[in-house]
Amino acid sequence: MTSALPRQRSNSNARYHLLIVGAGPAGLIAAQTAVRQGARVALIERNLLGGNCLNTGCIPSKTIIRTSRLYRDMRDAEMFGGQVPGGIAVDFPAVMARVRRVRARLAERVSAERLAAMGIDLYFGEARFAGPDSVTVGADVLRFKSALIATGARPVRPPISGIEDAGFLTYENVFDLTECPKRLLVVGGGPTGCELAQAFARLGSRVTLVQDESMFLGQEERDAAQLLSDALTRDGIEIHLDTQTTRVRVQGGDTIVDLVSNGATHTVAVDRILVGVGTVPNVQGLGLETAGVAYDAARGIPVDDFLRTSNRRIFAAGDVCTENKFPHIESVAGQIVTSNALFGGRARLSAQAVPWCTFTDPEIAHVGMYVTEARQKNITMKTFTVLMHEVDRAIADSEEDGFVKLHVREGTAKILGATVVARHAGDLINEISLAMSAGLDLHALARANQPFPTQSQAIKMAADAYVQSRSNPLRTWLRRTRLSW
Repeated sequence: MTSALPRQRSNSNARYHLLIVGAGPAGLIAAQTAVRQGARVALIERNLLGGNCLNTGCIPSKTIIRTSRLYRDMRDAEMFGGQVPGGIAVDFPAVMARVRRVRARLAERVSAERLAAMGIDLYFGEARFAGPDSVTVGADVLRFKSALIATGARPVRPPISGIEDAGFLTYENVFDLTECPKRLLVVGGGPTGCELAQAFARLGSRVTLVQDESMFLGQEERDAAQLLSDALTRDGIEIHLDTQTTRVRVQGGDTIVDLVSNGATHTVAVDRILVGVGTVPNVQGLGLETAGVAYDAARGIPVDDFLRTSNRRIFAAGDVCTENKFPHIESVAGQIVTSNALFGGRARLSAQAVPWCTFTDPEIAHVGMYVTEARQKNITMKTFTVLMHEVDRAIADSEEDGFVKLHVREGTAKILGATVVARHAGDLINEISLAMSAGLDLHALARANQPFPTQSQAIKMAADAYVQSRSNPLRTWLRRTRLSW
């Protein structure tokens, strides 16, 4: 079924300059950027405008995380010289009502009416490619010069015996809860699993977190992951690493789950199960074969560095094709596609310094290379580390867990990457990301003035450590000799 919204069409027989399938972050950014530059744009969405980020992912999860952090701070009042409020009780329906309010407010920015007013032709329905330059939506046949596939991904349904019959939650429906589970099993130690496990623990759930690997957040640095593991334990989460969830069954009013580690089976009784073990790209039913677009059902659509598919007039961006599934990467990708598709640009995704963050407490943020990645590429790195308990503002805030690590190419001040673990790591990483994008090095970060006291001084302290490490012994001797005269 197509949208009933009124829309102004310059010529019903004309091809769209850019046709976009999927109105998540990548699709919306591409549509808005293209139409502002005078392009005829069609945007097709089969579900909700805003995609997973707005409706079931980033926005609702960060909203509930903020409230859970408030409850943790109230319980820690004595740490700040205050008194713990008597009778702290979580009003879970009120927590979820706030999630809905925030989501509704932000949805107004990408409403159908607003997009139509910008000049975007908006269609609601199932899109299917009818050829290399056309798409059908219901009874409409839309032709295009270039197209963008930004259909996103959906949660993996785990192959655990009995879990379908018992029922389980994913990020798609967990924010529909009206009652906080008393006992919650979280399967998966990635960003989604860790964030929601900690949030629900702080809101009153007795949480068990199961990860089939030896550490959380497999791509992050080990000391960062260990700090997070310690924090989750302090929040009362029962952690099972190197553990498989093998069987689920319902007995009476309990959901019984078998966990296997080192050949031994451990059984836990829970009320709800939340699964966060990854996503699978939405590529089925699009008619990609007809369009000449190669794809893999598990990995998605392969693209080159310009985000082109095997059909050079069709691009892909976001969770449907990339490994790093973050909305800000999708936004950058949407801009790249607009430049390359409409104006013959040569913008490359690899040229972007794209940070990411896991919004636990403390947060873990990263940009650029990891040490292990540098070793694989035979790049010699030197790392400068400042622990947060060395930073005046972190001490004043009682937020001393974490560190800032800056990685540079050996013998130079060129920043290759950074990891920040801190309560506000997602904000701190932006300074480093900006420096990398602008081609600034550690000398520039060391020269930058900052308000005092701020937690971002950890970055300057790390840059200062680099400058001190490069001091010239002869120059130092000459200066001391001159002063002695």
